[in-house]
Amino acid sequence: MDKISKEIPIQTLHLFPVLDTLLIELLNSLQEKEWQLPTIASLWTVKDIAAHLLDGNMRALSGSRDQHFNAPSKPFHSYTDLIVYLNQQNAEWIQAAKRLSSKLVTNLLQITGEQYYAYLRTLNPFDKAISPVAWAGESQSENWFHIAREYTEKFIHQQQIRDAVNNPGLFTKELFYPFIKTLMYALPYTYRNTHAPEGSIVEVRITGEAGGQWRIINTDSGWQQTGETSQIPDSTLVIDPQTAWKLFSKGISPAQASKHVKIFENQELGSVALQMISVMA
Repeated sequence: MDKISKEIPIQTLHLFPVLDTLLIELLNSLQEKEWQLPTIASLWTVKDIAAHLLDGNMRALSGSRDQHFNAPSKPFHSYTDLIVYLNQQNAEWIQAAKRLSSKLVTNLLQITGEQYYAYLRTLNPFDKAISPVAWAGESQSENWFHIAREYTEKFIHQQQIRDAVNNPGLFTKELFYPFIKTLMYALPYTYRNTHAPEGSIVEVRITGEAGGQWRIINTDSGWQQTGETSQIPDSTLVIDPQTAWKLFSKGISPAQASKHVKIFENQELGSVALQMISVMA
């Protein structure tokens, strides 16, 4: 198992109970009026976000662990069809969850979170995942990437709650770095239709102790991540963690984010990175 874990590109599984514990502590600390505060997630309140996290646990356990699927009424013919279906499912659950008390939502989150973590631990990280990470352009993904994607979902929604109630964020090296590293897997896919001379390099730099830098290079087979550090990038985008998590989860628009970023050298090439969306949206 040690040998396998060392080969996992992004290790996030061990962080699920850490993130869940922080979430339960946060929710237990809230006053009832804080559960009704608006969030950055459009029309959803703090309680709606918590209910959505609960839905995520339960749907994953039902579908992945228990092989219980609620088949859509019609087939998907495009990525847009899938998004429409997911948005409808989310909206239906949020409406139904209004019947639940905040205390019950918290209790169920703790129970289902523990069960979901226990189930994820049974998966071989390199087996085929139940669903691909589509926002990274993959039609088939391995479990380690699926798990990392699930981690980013839990991170984003908890941070949306923390943002709404003015609670300190999750911007530690332990929690934020694997989150943003996972999101950056969408960077080559974001540039898939961007033309530039072969060998061109774009760098995205996230500031702060919990940040880092990621590079992609244009090759004869398309844009790819690269560890090349000797070449000066053709364009560098510098962005802070607070702006990054909101931008790449579609919480704010590229126009809103542009006020908080710096792009060096080729402005047009670097600005493409502002279009990156690392969630199903």
